[in-house]
Amino acid sequence: MRLEAGSKTLGIIAGGGIFPRVVAEAARETGFRVVAVGHEGETDPGLASGVDAIHWVKLGQLSKIIKALKREGAAEIVLAGGIAKKGMFGRARPDLRAIRLLARMKSRSDDALLRALADDLESEGFKVRPATQYLGRLLAPKGILSRRKPTAREAADIEFGWPIAREIGRLDVGQAIAVKEKVVVAIEGIEGTDSMIRRAGQLARGELVVLKVSKPGQDARFDLPAVGPGTIGAIAEFGGGCLAVEAGRTIVLERETLLRDADKAGVAVVGR
Repeated sequence: MRLEAGSKTLGIIAGGGIFPRVVAEAARETGFRVVAVGHEGETDPGLASGVDAIHWVKLGQLSKIIKALKREGAAEIVLAGGIAKKGMFGRARPDLRAIRLLARMKSRSDDALLRALADDLESEGFKVRPATQYLGRLLAPKGILSRRKPTAREAADIEFGWPIAREIGRLDVGQAIAVKEKVVVAIEGIEGTDSMIRRAGQLARGELVVLKVSKPGQDARFDLPAVGPGTIGAIAEFGGGCLAVEAGRTIVLERETLLRDADKAGVAVVGR
């Protein structure tokens, strides 16, 4: 669903990385006033220069988020950027509303947390929209994106690993795995994709195949898989290999830089 351009205010609940700024820029280009709620210690402070207004909260201050967005008149909002899950064990300062939300949950997996958050926000009258409604051009196309094609061994590892990656996603464990010679070397946990790649590289150096997929039944409003130049850097750091992402369901950030770095490092990139 496309928002009408004009006087509407779009609110962004921002996590880490460059994704919140990419969403903000795209929304402002279509005529929206954009306000953001950033998380201290997670959100890039530079986001402030890319939005019309910004409010800062500590991780878990749900009531403060809602009050800020209402005060700014943001009837429609998007969730953009991840929150490092390991931060939840240290920096989180949940307020009473967040504590009550967590107490109602049977699971605290990524998907369950995000769905519960979206439901709670919509109970306050907000409409939670998918950030990708602005960003179709950032979704990975199908086919070989890099100059180098996957080798026969890498292609075999993609075929081997794809259903496994999908199953890991279905279980809401992670969105990425690393494979070498039809052996699963590492599965993404709370450390994130790039750290998982480095862990895999330490276990089996060189020519890793990294697969990044969406979860079956993925809610497009949040947590779509994303890759960027850092992903290529992590693969190249341990001898190169191949990156396979789900076409049409994976956000490719800074695509020109990512592909330039991939070509320089000899990393194959493919949308499947």
